[in-house]
Amino acid sequence: MVHQYQLNGYNIVLDTCSGSVHVVDEVAYDMIALFEQEDGDAIVSKMLQKYAHRPDVTEEELRLCLDDIQALKDAGKLYTPDTFADMAGTFKARSGNVVKALCLHVAHTCNLNCSYCFASQGKYHGERALMSFEVGKQALDFLMDNSGSRHNLEVDFFGGEPLMNWDVVKQLVAYARSVEKERGKNFRFTLTTNGMLIDDEVIEFANREMSNVVLSLDGRKEIHDATRVDYAGNGSYERIVPKFQKLVNARGGKGYYMRGTFTHQNPDFTKDVFHMADLGFTELSMEPVVSAPDDPMALTAKDIEVVKEQYEILAKEMLRREEDGRPITFYHYMIDLTEGPCVYKRISGCGSGTEYMAVTPWGDLYPCHQFVGEEEYKLGDVWNGVTNHALREDFRACNAYARPECKDCWAKLYCSGGCAANAFHASGSIRGVYAPGCELFKKRIECAIMMKAAQDERKDRG
Repeated sequence: MVHQYQLNGYNIVLDTCSGSVHVVDEVAYDMIALFEQEDGDAIVSKMLQKYAHRPDVTEEELRLCLDDIQALKDAGKLYTPDTFADMAGTFKARSGNVVKALCLHVAHTCNLNCSYCFASQGKYHGERALMSFEVGKQALDFLMDNSGSRHNLEVDFFGGEPLMNWDVVKQLVAYARSVEKERGKNFRFTLTTNGMLIDDEVIEFANREMSNVVLSLDGRKEIHDATRVDYAGNGSYERIVPKFQKLVNARGGKGYYMRGTFTHQNPDFTKDVFHMADLGFTELSMEPVVSAPDDPMALTAKDIEVVKEQYEILAKEMLRREEDGRPITFYHYMIDLTEGPCVYKRISGCGSGTEYMAVTPWGDLYPCHQFVGEEEYKLGDVWNGVTNHALREDFRACNAYARPECKDCWAKLYCSGGCAANAFHASGSIRGVYAPGCELFKKRIECAIMMKAAQDERKDRG
């Protein structure tokens, strides 16, 4: 399958199944579009007619171009057949029941009252609760016991707001460090926080023990404070930004990123991205809100068109800043066209419900944090392991080829079939699709590939 598009002056041809990207001139672009439908003589005739005003477009040059296209096809870099469909159902089966990552919900409570919160202000449609050390310890033991020969294990301290249970976070890290060597494991911890309770102790500990820190900021003060408010209705921007700046400045290059959400109030979200960059933050992410269509914060069809334009604006501005020596990283534009995800990842996705699970304060297991509170999606618990085997198998069967809507989509090996949680909340089935999310994802991939083309062009120029 071939996907062609034009962006920022580049004619881009993506061969979906090989992952090959070709940046070509407009004549070759048009010829590739016709190559599988027309014979050579017909293509040459059409090009001579279309480009009659160009003396450099001759029959000889067109024939040479046809030879080049054929050579790319013969080399498996263009019109590559899809050989992955038959593998899709077997990849996850090969991994057995190995678990490699947990999202520990150490706090089902929050000190903010964000209007768009998918987790019902941290309660996940249930009772407020804090995870005990005993439950957390059992969760870490469950992870080690079920991780097979895997050495690196990922644990995200999540909420609600995990800093509301900070002592338990520290105890769990200490426990993991005390046993990881004898168990042949290496824990990589992530802390996701709204920043309200960050202090010098949190900064020192997080920068020593956390491989990554995710900091929630929605951008401009007026945008952030419109939704991310405390229970008195006061915005949180001025209280958290100085703390975030202090934490990031002290991290010494260790991983972090600012994570924002854009909604109906700011489809022009690039203004928020650039605002965060101007505050000194260079590792950035802005995610579209996922909500019911009738929610006042939900993105409308008109908003989606604005957002797609914004993704292009963002990509072009990132290239300008890079050339000026002020580069920023945008999470959704991080794409490796040379190595990239393995075939397993391209087909199977994030591993929710199989390799990755969320743990509630009571020790219940769910496929990921976005399913917590949906009782029919409870997998088991950290004492007895996965007991809902049918549900696990349902998630194991989720892949880029499990959804009919994905069958002929050029982006399926980049999104791996999309987010099961978003599909569930949009369609009621983990094998459905979240159509607006698909539309935005494809635009992001187009922008990311265009950026790589521009960066390669700069390298070639020296």
